[in-house]
Amino acid sequence: MSEYKYKLPDVGEGVVEAEIVEWHIKEGDSVTEDQHILDVMTDKATVEIPCAVNGVVKKIVGSPGDVIPVGTEILVIEIDGSPPTEEEAPAPEVKEEGRPAADPEKGKALAEGPDRTAQKSEDPAGGKQAVPPAKPAAPAPKSSAPARASGERPMASPAVRQRALEADIDLSAVPGTGPAGRITHADLDDFIASGGRLASKAGGSASGPSRAPRTGVKEEKVIGLRRKIAQNMAAAKRTIPHITYVDEIDLTALEDLRAHLNANRKDGQPKLTLIPFLVAAMTRALPQFPQANAHFDTEESVLTKYEGVHCGIATATPNGLMVPVIRHAEALDLWQIADEVKRLADACRDGKATKEELSGSTITITSLGAIGGLVSTPVINLPETAIIGVNKMQVLPRYDEAGRVVPRKIMNLSSSFDHRIVDGYEAALLVQAIKGYLENPATLFM
Repeated sequence: MSEYKYKLPDVGEGVVEAEIVEWHIKEGDSVTEDQHILDVMTDKATVEIPCAVNGVVKKIVGSPGDVIPVGTEILVIEIDGSPPTEEEAPAPEVKEEGRPAADPEKGKALAEGPDRTAQKSEDPAGGKQAVPPAKPAAPAPKSSAPARASGERPMASPAVRQRALEADIDLSAVPGTGPAGRITHADLDDFIASGGRLASKAGGSASGPSRAPRTGVKEEKVIGLRRKIAQNMAAAKRTIPHITYVDEIDLTALEDLRAHLNANRKDGQPKLTLIPFLVAAMTRALPQFPQANAHFDTEESVLTKYEGVHCGIATATPNGLMVPVIRHAEALDLWQIADEVKRLADACRDGKATKEELSGSTITITSLGAIGGLVSTPVINLPETAIIGVNKMQVLPRYDEAGRVVPRKIMNLSSSFDHRIVDGYEAALLVQAIKGYLENPATLFM
């Protein structure tokens, strides 16, 4: 028997460190080559780290939230025989689930579907990490699910978590049979088939809700994507002097057109929401205000204006806020924009969005309309100079040209701008231009 020291492999070009998000093994577990053992994050990318050898975990180095350099020892594995030579070692495969990057020049074309890229791992000396030619160790039996400690967060992939959310299932009640108790799709199927779906709705009594005080307190370390979001938001507010401009828009005519188009759409065409119309209006208005479709480099004092509109759509996912990008929105019609919105949102929620799909936006839309709210103060997505915020639509009384009170469908746009680059007058003119297109939707097709 001998020890194999596994170092954090190269997880992407130019990446020098990564944050530990979740271990999927524990000390004493049997592991096999290519087994998914660890999730790390770098610049919002969740990366699956596979095991390099067959053996038994003797020591785990690092805890969730720790940021460690590439090449740092993260695992000691006891293996059969003597340690393999570097020449015998195949490089482990690193699977990148997707990340939003800040560099607008990366990802010139929108990728189709999930992107699973493979990277070869090297240690700091330049050699490939060793994998022995030993015969595979038997994996842990699937039938025995490790007991989960009280309050311990269940381990599951983003896709499994999304299914549980949609089915209203508390994952802490689901036994996991995967490595280290990880919950699989099969575990979720078995739980639902056994009637466990109802367990999430249990509680209360015929006599009414309990009035006992809730005294629990839980501390939770902010790590992974949530920590990246926190850092980006803090940097944006610290760096950018925001100006927020709000105006109401009469969407009555647009809503009539949208209902007509949806009622007569062809097979395979997505249902139109407000977002495609807003994106189309922005692509028409922004050429008059290029400073709002731009990136500002604070350190170099350089403003980069873009002719193409690469529109980011802020999307809530089980893992946090992501901003997939509709690339060259100015070249797409309403149906194509709607297709991209749905495809990108699904990819984000399933954890399959690629780096190219999550990078390079030049202006962002954020929408809280489905939830409600009359006004918001959206935070600009660095290094952009503008963000357009959608609030809820409601039927309100307004005067028509004859002075009669009539019901109209009204919505506020709450948009923020980088006041270093966009003056308040210019911000107001841009919003008014967008408003003109939305209130007179026929002009979008002229």
